[in-house]
Amino acid sequence: MNNKSKCLKKSPAIIIMKRELQAYFTSPTAYIVTGLFVLICGIIFFATFFLQNSADLRAFFALLPMLLSFFVPALTMRLFSEESKSGSMETLMTLPVNEVHVVTGKYLASFLSTLIMISPSIFYVITTAIFGDPDVGPIIGGYIGTIFLCAGFTAVGVFASSVTKNQIIAFFTGFIICIALTMIDTFLIFLPSNIVEFVSYISADMHFRSITQGIIDSRDLVYFITVFALFFTATIKVQQNAKK
Repeated sequence: MNNKSKCLKKSPAIIIMKRELQAYFTSPTAYIVTGLFVLICGIIFFATFFLQNSADLRAFFALLPMLLSFFVPALTMRLFSEESKSGSMETLMTLPVNEVHVVTGKYLASFLSTLIMISPSIFYVITTAIFGDPDVGPIIGGYIGTIFLCAGFTAVGVFASSVTKNQIIAFFTGFIICIALTMIDTFLIFLPSNIVEFVSYISADMHFRSITQGIIDSRDLVYFITVFALFFTATIKVQQNAKK
């Protein structure tokens, strides 16, 4: 057990993850992004709570994919672009690490940061349990879906940061991809019938809504794992090409 613990501590990916998390907790941008996210989520929840006299999380989960489409790229935009611009990425790559270590470490730090951003919403669950009679299944499903959604969108955001040295461009690239995946199913009525099934399948919002109903379908989980794998692998390829 001790040997495993020592191996983890010495793992380059874990070291990079810790480095990125330290940078996250010392960055005012991260606190601003997290604060805005919590504020907007609070407004959504308590508007439903007071104006509609309804103690549930349906409105919160319904709008979460759109919110994460904006806030996840805002958290990840600096990961590679900042270091590429400053030249510290070249210094990092001279150390005994490879592209997989770097991408894994940065991804894990971003994913954990996103979960930290989401964590204050547990307060809404407590409020709902006190003042309402919530159905536990959709709440558990909602948070499982949120974890998978964050995993996919974080991979998109990390990829977007890896393709440019400009943080603003990285943000908009990540936002456009995430919001496209979220809202693509709203255009189904305008599409030819022969591609409707395919387009609906690539909709992140559709798969997220399915999980939030409290029914875990393997097709929904496979979708988010695929999004993660595609963009995670693409990020590694970008870093390998940049090294050449």
